[in-house]
Amino acid sequence: MLIFVTVYLLEKISIKRLIIMQLSELKRLVAQGEGLQIEFKRKTTYPDKIMREVVAFANTRGGKLIIGVDDDGTIAGLKHVLEDEFVLKEAIQKYCSPAVEYEMAKVPVSSNRFVLVFTIPPSPHKPIFLIYNFKTGRGMAYVRVADKSIQASREMRNILKGMSKGADTYLQYGENEGKLMAYLGANEKIDLPTYSLIAGISPPQASEILVKMTLAGVLKIFPDDSGDYFVANTL
Repeated sequence: MLIFVTVYLLEKISIKRLIIMQLSELKRLVAQGEGLQIEFKRKTTYPDKIMREVVAFANTRGGKLIIGVDDDGTIAGLKHVLEDEFVLKEAIQKYCSPAVEYEMAKVPVSSNRFVLVFTIPPSPHKPIFLIYNFKTGRGMAYVRVADKSIQASREMRNILKGMSKGADTYLQYGENEGKLMAYLGANEKIDLPTYSLIAGISPPQASEILVKMTLAGVLKIFPDDSGDYFVANTL
């Protein structure tokens, strides 16, 4: 089920810089394949869908969106690069909120074809949302997991928000927190429904505790399509 979050469209001007990249550097990037910080797109046919990767990179560790490269790593290039460049720049400004910073390189791969490389750093204003309803400002946040961009859960969004604020998190360690750590002492991981059940508390209460303990560094969250899970942070 899709979860929508209302986002107020305040800063809608993306900060961008044009950088220089050689073909040899592009080939080294492409040779790495798609992964946590690299995504290939052959064309800009569906810019709203491509923005999932931009949002996910900004919400995670940053990354490079490479336009003009097939999924198998074939560097086909773009014949009408100025049109594709315009489409992507407009999409980043239109669909991402708060605004996403990026750098762009236009790499010639033949006499009449180019590849666009958008470098998106981690945002200091997480979570970034992909806007779907411009009348209400509703959107969804995504995070990067391996070579996929997945929808961020409520817990993940709250953790991103808390990390962006940078404020200290103070825990009141009580019976419910004790049940959580006792479970993780005997099991590798836990998810929200399981914690709610073993602690005998409501899902919203369980969610709040999991978020606070993650922000405090006691837990680590692992986003997953089938549901996030948490592990004890042993570092």
